[in-house]
Amino acid sequence: MVALTSLLQVLPLLLATAQGQLSGRVGPLTTAAEKNATRTCNVLDYGAVADNATDVGQPIIDAFADCGRGGVIYIPPGDYLQKTWVHLTNGSAFAIQLDGIIYRGAAPSSQSYMFEFSSSSDFEFFSSTSRGAIQGSGYLYHQSGNFVGPRLLHVSGGSDWSVHDLALVDSPMFHFVIQGATNGEVYNMAIRGGDHGGLDGIDVSGTNLWIHDVMVTNKDECVTVKTGSKNILVESIYCNSSGGCAMGSLGAGTNVSDVTYRNIYTWSSNQMFMIKSNGGSGTVSNILFENFMGHGNAYSLDFDTAWSSMSTIEGDGIAYSNITFRNWKGTEIDGEDRPLIRVKCPALTPCTDLAIEEFALWNEEGHYALHVCENSYGSGYCLSNATVPVTGTVGGYTTTQYINTPPAGYSATTMAEDLATAFGTSASIPIPTIPTSFYPGLTPYSPPAGAYAFASSSAHSSSSALPSY
Repeated sequence: MVALTSLLQVLPLLLATAQGQLSGRVGPLTTAAEKNATRTCNVLDYGAVADNATDVGQPIIDAFADCGRGGVIYIPPGDYLQKTWVHLTNGSAFAIQLDGIIYRGAAPSSQSYMFEFSSSSDFEFFSSTSRGAIQGSGYLYHQSGNFVGPRLLHVSGGSDWSVHDLALVDSPMFHFVIQGATNGEVYNMAIRGGDHGGLDGIDVSGTNLWIHDVMVTNKDECVTVKTGSKNILVESIYCNSSGGCAMGSLGAGTNVSDVTYRNIYTWSSNQMFMIKSNGGSGTVSNILFENFMGHGNAYSLDFDTAWSSMSTIEGDGIAYSNITFRNWKGTEIDGEDRPLIRVKCPALTPCTDLAIEEFALWNEEGHYALHVCENSYGSGYCLSNATVPVTGTVGGYTTTQYINTPPAGYSATTMAEDLATAFGTSASIPIPTIPTSFYPGLTPYSPPAGAYAFASSSAHSSSSALPSY
């Protein structure tokens, strides 16, 4: 009894440690099997036809009226055309099982969403076969130079939810936006867009969110945290010819804390990670970037608080503190031209308590590499361990280190699905197969859903096993 009591006392601590930066459980409160036992609403019974011609949007909305407070809305295998945008609000204890492929069938000029979940709880959007997809056919906008249009998926507010085992393809604009949501989980997904800015993969803000086992191809944000984020865990992410992961852009009143990025593989992208702001105010604290691996990227560690691609925001700068970069390896295209480490902080609000540990990157071109740090204080590489100037006073420093020999241990493996060329913007982009690995040597936390079938009835729990290290 004493041993059992001791175990019960420490169990919450063990679970908290396992969850990394999460503050509690994530995902739906009930399984899709339990929802299915309550009721199933097959969209074919509401007027949908798998002919890629008849509108599936209104049948989904009508099915939600019957199953949106308990049940599963089932979209069977087949090709469907969506002419009516689906906005589902105030639902609870429901799931949408998309086993078919939905094609965009309308062309609004507004930045609306094909699928939107708002102010809902205990919900799940998934494919039971890992073959469900939304095809945005964004090239029909892009081939004429238009990159402003509809987006594919939005989770706004809401709690206790998951999106998984789906492909989001060729959005006219952003692919997936998570905004102000809590206790959510995103996993086993493939996002594939064109080779152009403004086609973000996943943009996220909210509290207690776990995003893992996701592949993104585009040329903008891979998985990017925005302001208003706390207790975010992002891991096993495959940025496969992308813009790369980032934080920002951040402006006035920034509030980001307790964020971990872990096991991030970046191939042929803009950067391995970028923190971006220009002026502004607020705080970013308690952040960990661990186990990053990359090849063929334009930048590696790019921490730029004077980012020229955004307008300067009023303020002395955001206060960045307690940020660690640990165990980075691989190669950059040219660290002689673009520093392998660039940490550029505001003179009036210097960055504090930074750490760079076990950083082993080298050039694919060039004879030496650069590390550049400015007004950034902490330990490791070009960071300064001097006394931090008083905030609001002009002081600080700039250090440039010239690295003439490759560091030990920089060699890193590649992934079998690394793309040789990116997808353009003038032709249809094929729907990808969801990978079986998103970081070298690791398998997904949850197996792909192809082993499960649901409308026919086997049980499936959406929540992944908690991460353990």
